[in-house]
Amino acid sequence: MPSRSSLSRAALRGLAAGALSLGLLGSAFAAGIQVTDAWIRWLPAGLPAGGYAKVTNDTAKEVKLIGASSPKYGMVMLHQTVNKNGMSNMVHVDAIAIAPHKSMAFTPGDYHIMLMDPKPGIEPGQKVPVTLKFAGGQTVTVDFEVRKPTASGPGEMKGDMKGMDMHSMPGMQH
Repeated sequence: MPSRSSLSRAALRGLAAGALSLGLLGSAFAAGIQVTDAWIRWLPAGLPAGGYAKVTNDTAKEVKLIGASSPKYGMVMLHQTVNKNGMSNMVHVDAIAIAPHKSMAFTPGDYHIMLMDPKPGIEPGQKVPVTLKFAGGQTVTVDFEVRKPTASGPGEMKGDMKGMDMHSMPGMQH
């Protein structure tokens, strides 16, 4: 008869394998922070792309998202689109606070992850790893689905890039 400890190890291995197959461990969840609906609006010719997702803080404390990175892009930044006097502009955001037991969404026309300097070979249908970085050193790596330029993702699109003053941003002159 197997010992209790070997049964416990076998049970844990089974639970871990099941959780991995469901995508519950690893890339989309870490210590109370969950990332869902992650996607990138791909643009051709090496243009910057926008990353979108829902980030949920299931902890009892506020968390602060302070940055992001990806091995597939040379520069990744947190941005927000703001409308002032009828003109939309993207502004860099140093941190985004997410209250306890609340979510925030990166959506077209609002907060987004700006992915600049793409590496060759990124195209719709692929998955690109993006690591979200939080104050205190916690990170969550998520596979973002690369979608066509016409994609609007889950939910309603709040805006488009018409009228966007991208020339006032470093690295955005095209």
